[in-house]
Amino acid sequence: MDRRSFLISSAALVAMPRVGQATAEPQVLRAMGFEQQILPTEFAGATRVLGFNGSTPGPELRIRQGRQFDIRLQNDLDMGAAVHWHGIRLDNRMDGVPGMTQPLVEPGESFDYSFTPPDAGTYWYHSHYLSQEQVARGLMGALVIEEETPPDVDHDITAILSDWKFDPEGQLIDDFDNLHDRAHAGRMGNFARVFLPDVTLKQGMRIRLRLINAAVDRIFPVILKGLSGQVVALDGMPLARPREMGMPVLAPAQRVDVIADVTGPVSLEMDHRAGAYPLGALAVEGAVTPRTAGISPLPANRIPPAAKTAAQHLTLTMQGGAMGRGHGGEDIWAFNDMSGMREAPFARFSRGETARISLVNDTRWPHGIHLHGHHFHELDETGALGDFRDTTLVNPGESRDILCVFDNPGKWMLHCHMLSHQASGMMSWVEVA
Repeated sequence: MDRRSFLISSAALVAMPRVGQATAEPQVLRAMGFEQQILPTEFAGATRVLGFNGSTPGPELRIRQGRQFDIRLQNDLDMGAAVHWHGIRLDNRMDGVPGMTQPLVEPGESFDYSFTPPDAGTYWYHSHYLSQEQVARGLMGALVIEEETPPDVDHDITAILSDWKFDPEGQLIDDFDNLHDRAHAGRMGNFARVFLPDVTLKQGMRIRLRLINAAVDRIFPVILKGLSGQVVALDGMPLARPREMGMPVLAPAQRVDVIADVTGPVSLEMDHRAGAYPLGALAVEGAVTPRTAGISPLPANRIPPAAKTAAQHLTLTMQGGAMGRGHGGEDIWAFNDMSGMREAPFARFSRGETARISLVNDTRWPHGIHLHGHHFHELDETGALGDFRDTTLVNPGESRDILCVFDNPGKWMLHCHMLSHQASGMMSWVEVA
């Protein structure tokens, strides 16, 4: 981010346009191109983007836990499309990966998705075709699975974080094949923002804030001002015990749920080497008597119990990139000396099998590793079960072990969710019998 971009965002914080989320569940998601005001109007006009139903992010989809969800993707683009329902433990044929779980939805065609989400929580949907470009252009949105008994809050607010790479005229820079970006941290925008609903809060209110990192490659350390509360869920899965809010750090695709009381003007900022970078704000007018009750854990989802001993212990080594060591793959990045999707999976598992995977980052860059169709436990240094997530951030030179119960049959992608890295070789798949 250059100084001009930083000053633009700072000056335009109050005037930054807000995107309200739809309350009705649309029966059709229409992928289309259009113009939308992303930058503040005093700096540029509307930007040509992609999105669903005429907006980016697309409409917020909400459904109650355990209810059947039926929606049709209508492709009105001049290129193929598909929708991945990120973090949902669903039937494999509904996962939205063209060439693996479904055919590509060609221009003018449609595809019907139907699944019953087993887990309440914060999820999202996004393109999984040319995703490093289509997500960067705006093909993404929030998917909220509501609890049967939701927490006692005054507002349930979804905040979608993203960044954009603009030219001086306010249009997206069309360099999605930039090899420098792909070999380093990925496509870093020169303008970042948070999409928030148009709601007005009162001091003393209690809110649920659902943070979703929908950026292609950027990691967001988020500073939350005007709120006092706790983190209650990660990647849609409730924590057994809420923890201090602090400064949540979200890798691409990760989600953090916070329940907090409004203590003053509410704003979201990104912690950045150039200083706190304003992302957006929620209006606060007036006050109400605050609640005296503490913040309780969310209702637990039913998760598969892990076996005491893993049937397999595998290692997935991340390789390549700028300043990295050589590897045997054919692209910039590799897993275990192999770049891109191969005919044989990284591993095969029996249904219900518990496996331990050591994720080793032998590169100079962070990677957010995402497993489709499952969640997994992050393990601590002692091997004890930690957070239950679908995407884990592994920093350069570090490693992390995860424990997963592979109980969902099918072929599932396993990839870096820095989508520029995925597009340049850092992807594979697993098969569950």
